[in-house]
Parts: sequence; C-alpha cells; structure tokens
Amino acid sequence: MGPFIAVHDDTPPSVWRLTLLVLGRLRSLLGTVLLAALAFGALPGPDPAQATETSAQQALMVDHDTGTVLLHKDVDTPVVPASLAKLMTLEVVFHAIGEGRLDLNDEFFVSEHAWRTGGAPSRTATMFAEVNSNIPLSDLLRGIMVQAANDACIAIAEGMAGSEEAFAELMNERAAAIGLQDSVFKNATGLPGPEGQQTSVRDMMVLARHLVDEYPYLYRIFGEPEFTWNGINQRNRNPVFQNIDGIDGLMAGYAEESGFGLVASANNDGRRTTLVVHGLPSSDARVAEARKLFSWASRAFERVELFEAGQPVGQVGVYGGDVGRVTLTGQGPISVLVPRGERGSLRGRIVYTGPLRAPVREGDRVGVLRLQDNDETIINEVPLYAAQSVDVGPLHRRAFDAALELVIGLVYSGVEAATSR
Repeated sequence: MGPFIAVHDDTPPSVWRLTLLVLGRLRSLLGTVLLAALAFGALPGPDPAQATETSAQQALMVDHDTGTVLLHKDVDTPVVPASLAKLMTLEVVFHAIGEGRLDLNDEFFVSEHAWRTGGAPSRTATMFAEVNSNIPLSDLLRGIMVQAANDACIAIAEGMAGSEEAFAELMNERAAAIGLQDSVFKNATGLPGPEGQQTSVRDMMVLARHLVDEYPYLYRIFGEPEFTWNGINQRNRNPVFQNIDGIDGLMAGYAEESGFGLVASANNDGRRTTLVVHGLPSSDARVAEARKLFSWASRAFERVELFEAGQPVGQVGVYGGDVGRVTLTGQGPISVLVPRGERGSLRGRIVYTGPLRAPVREGDRVGVLRLQDNDETIINEVPLYAAQSVDVGPLHRRAFDAALELVIGLVYSGVEAATSR
C-alpha cells in the first residue's frame, strides 16, 4: 500500500478512525486506504504533558502558514488577560470596519469616564486623549495598537455600545464566533475590576492568527514604531518590538495574579511564527524568553510538503451515494514543520463525523487530517474537502448501505456490552 498503512486506532468500540503512517516526504497516494471513520467527538488539543523548554507557566508557539504546533505548555489553563483583552476589542472594531459599519474617519467622544479610567489621571497606558474631545477612529486604533492606550479602548467601547459593559457583550459574541472557547471578557481594556475575566493561551493564539489573517491592512499598524497625540510622542510599547528581529505585532500584558504575558508574531524571510506566553516573573524575563523561543523556532525546524495542491489525501465511504467513496484533498498544498532530521516521525489520521451520507458536494468540508509525532502529540489539524460530488444513489444502493450501517451498529453494540461486563 505504498507509504500508507491502515491501522485500527485504539479508541472506544463505537469509533473508527482512519490512520495513515506518514513515512518521510509524501508525494503520491499509492493505495486506497480501507479503514474509514464513523464518528468522532470534540477534537483534543495538544497533550499537556509534553515536556517543554520554557520558563513560562503557559506557552504556545505555532508556525503560522502550516499551523504546526512547535511548542505547547498548559495551553488551556484559565489566565487573567490584562491588556491582552485589548486584542479582542480590536477584533470587534476590525470586524465592524470590514462590514462597513465603521469607517476610519469616524470620530469618537472621550467621556470623563474614559479620561479618568484610562487617560492621564489613571497613570496607566494612555494616549493622553483630552476629556470631551472627539478623536478619529484611525488615531484611536494607533493609540491602542502602538501605545496600548486604555482611554482609546474605553472611548471606542462607549461609542460603539454605549458602555463598557455592553461592549463586553459584543466582545464575547465575537469571541464565540471566531472559536475562542475559554475566554470571558468583562471590559474593553483588561484593567482590573470586574471579576471573572479570563482567557487561555490557546484562545489568544486563535485570536492572534485570526487578526493576522483576516485584517492584514489593519494589522500593519501594530508595527508602527511610535505615535504622537496631544503633543506627546510615545514609542511602541510592545516590549519585544525593538528586541527581536521580525516582530511586527501584537501586544503584551501584566496581571498581578498571573504575571507577565505576551502575544507576538514575527515574520522572518517569509515565514511567520506566532508565540503566546504567560506567567513570567518580570518584563525582562518575558523579553528573554521570547527571544530564546523565536530563535529556537527559526533554526530547529524544517518545512516538509506532505501533499501538493489537489493531491488526494485519502478516501472515505459515503452511505447511500451513487458511488461508495469520496476522495479528500486539502485546500491547497499541505505542509508541516518537523524537527530537522526527523522527517519520518509523522503520523496522520483522517478523522470525520460519520456515517457520511449522500449527497456530498465538491468542496464540502468533510473532516481533518490530524498530524501527530511519535509521542502522539497533535502538531496540526488540516481541514479536508471532498474532491468530487457524490449524488444520492438508486434505491437498492441506499437500502444496502442502510442494512450495512445497521449491522455495524449491532456488532459494536455487542462489543460494548461485552466489554462492560
């Protein structure tokens, strides 16, 4: 069967998974994979027991283009976001701009609350907006993205939703829409006060990658070296911006409860790497850790192309179709980063919800190719799509498939009953 070997995964009896052993650099499908997945539950994240070489309490590092997880540690533990909450504020604004509900020339009023809570009297990060002034959205965004300005965040929140509390509802709605699972936002700034505000490094990674991918023309503002407002010039407050080659965004944060955190993305020679760390003891430690990890990521891995664009990854069965199987491909080439010299250490599994029933349309998302290393750590999950359409088959074909599904269900029910005794 060439480079693919069908293996029955050691999962509960009611679940089958298609398992492929990826041996070296894969470039052709030399045989048809015979074992198809019938069902799967929620996709697990990386194994939190993986050993890491970081002093951060929580960490996640991802190669942006391939989605390969390079490093992870305690990625789902709730942490206080502090200023990292501003990234969610920015997403709400960016989304509204993208939908045409906001324009960069729109002006927002700076209330006394915004001035006292986030402006000069607050002694927090601020753009020094004047109370009762009106400021264009383009300048408020620079205040947030270059200077982490709390007054700018509050002015936008009040202008969009009437209050920070109402704006936080928009933040949580958008967080759910883009796939954040462990985050609850209570205000636009991340400043202490409301209880229950939390996130995780996994959620911050999802948010960071979303901002880079969906809003590239706005993301560029993160990289501006300085911003002047109200006659006051401030350098970019991102602590790693001037210290690490290639860094072009996002934001740092600090909370007394959970230490120093950072969400940063670097583009070096066309390869983008994104890092989230949390729980470091000082600002200096945060910079040193980020420098070490970005340097390690740039030299310790190599990119391997597993499948070319349009190349079949595998086939899965279709119930009630005019043909019995459908070929799956990625959306473009499928690549992964692997430690240098360890190309033969990958294993892939096609996982999908089943039984897959006709009709299936070309381009429908069917499942994922889950890539793991020798330690069973999930390093990437790549969406897979139907390469062709499968129409509903004739009556006799649907009846046969229905009978087969019933038999399979009875067999596995018997197995489950036997194993429970």
